This record gives sequence, structure tokens and C-alpha cells, in this order.
Amino acid sequence: MTESRPPFPPFDLPTALQKVQAAEDAWNSRDPERVALAYTPDSVWRNRDVHVVGREAIIEFLSAKWHREQGYALRKGLWGFRENRIAVRFQYEWHDVHGQWFRSYGNELWEFAPSGLMNRREASINDLGISEAERRIFGPRPQSEVGVDIPVW
Repeated sequence: MTESRPPFPPFDLPTALQKVQAAEDAWNSRDPERVALAYTPDSVWRNRDVHVVGREAIIEFLSAKWHREQGYALRKGLWGFRENRIAVRFQYEWHDVHGQWFRSYGNELWEFAPSGLMNRREASINDLGISEAERRIFGPRPQSEVGVDIPVW
């Protein structure tokens, strides 16, 4: 049986927004196995300076990430789309084992297979140390904010 994950490319505005929200929801689960199912078995990632290939490597990468980045909470926003590609910008907040909070800003470029699974992900990310009082993201996006773009901070 062939795996698939609707909506399928080519994307229009509603389906691109649906893909972005689904990705945000999955990543906020902090469940590496759940997140990995949205990618092709041979998916290729560049995340900062790390290159990851395949679902097993994705699961290992995300397990280590969420062990290191505690209290992780993410917001993604659609930047643009065309045919089988989507660009997003994102922000997430997390703290390290010492309690130092960070806000991470970035952009991702996504490419999808006809099955709707992502076969390529490239992420550029920068971290900013913040105080706990400067936090703006507290857990997954409330239902009342679904479809609302992320603030430009």
C-alpha cells in the first residue's frame, strides 16, 4: 500500500495553509515518530548545519532536539507556495537544561512528492536568548488563533 498525506500538490492557498498548520500541530506534539510520518522514507533535510536522510534519522534527530530544547512551542506561517513547494517562516521558544530561554527564528523550504509526503526540507534558524518574562509562545496554538499569521517580531 502506498503512503499518502493529503492535501496533494499542486497547492492552492487553502491547501498550502492546511499543510503549514498540520506541520505546526505535528511538531508541537514533540512526538518524533508522528512527525516523521509526514516525510517520505528517503526524505532529505538540512537543518542548520546538520544533514539528515530518511525517517529513522529524522526520528533520531528530533528525539535529540526535543531532549535538548525543552518546553518547545512553535508557530509557523505560510510565506509562499508554488506547485509542489511551500516556504514557511517560523518562531519557536524553548529552554535549555539550565533554564535559559531562547526564541528561535527561521525559514523552511519544503518540497513534496505527489503523495503529499515531504521529500525535502531545508531550514535556516537563528537563536536569540530571552528571559522567561519575554516569552510569547505558550504551548500549541489555541484553536482561536488557527489561520492567524505569526507576528513579525
